[in-house]
Amino acid sequence: MRNIKLTIEYDGTDFIGWQIQKEGRTVQGMIRDVIWQITGEKVKLIGAGRTDSGVHATGQVANFHTESELSTGELHRALNALLPDDVAIAAVEEVDEDFNARYSALSRRYRYLILNREYPSAIMRRYVWHVPYELDVNLMNRAIKVLEGTHDFSSFQRRGSSRKNPVCTVMEALCRREGDLIRIEIEADSFLRGMVRAIVGTLLKVIEHIDPEERISEILAAKDRSAAGPSVPPHGLCLVKVRYPGRDEE
Repeated sequence: MRNIKLTIEYDGTDFIGWQIQKEGRTVQGMIRDVIWQITGEKVKLIGAGRTDSGVHATGQVANFHTESELSTGELHRALNALLPDDVAIAAVEEVDEDFNARYSALSRRYRYLILNREYPSAIMRRYVWHVPYELDVNLMNRAIKVLEGTHDFSSFQRRGSSRKNPVCTVMEALCRREGDLIRIEIEADSFLRGMVRAIVGTLLKVIEHIDPEERISEILAAKDRSAAGPSVPPHGLCLVKVRYPGRDEE
């Protein structure tokens, strides 16, 4: 039995998320069905992160076990030949038996893009959230830095989430302006449901405060979703990297 690791890119617009549901088009279901077409095996496909409806990925990772003797190159070509245009396999690797895309991960990195100019974009509309008024990126960056470290992120967890432990460690959080685009990136050992979108919405709320760093500290300490700002739309969010021990750890 071989263990195969996939690095996956997808446009989440027309999916109801990564995870297989009773009804609806999912990335996990789509890839699993194509693997069955190629190998004749109904595999268990394990993903590193369960992205929500409308969220994209350039660095999602998954793994599955197979008895297929196809080479990784043959699997790579076959997968991309059969998958729809909004899913692509960036890499196929054979890994150790104990590798698990979810539980072996050290961290995940998400990026949220805001188009910050007066008019929207016809080209980028699926991948950026348009904010027509000018945002102070320096204040946003100061505020988001407060979230680095180990904290209880209950204030940024979607209501009704089943996760019992709301503590996460944020390794890096940053906001940068690149022309008309504002790039917000957060890397953490784990994420609560809806956490990144709630953080971005809260940043826009706290920069109106006289001391945004103090205000976001208060929201974090409140451990109450109602204390934070509204969640921003999903289409600006992308899973860009999953880091693992070894070369990915560097």
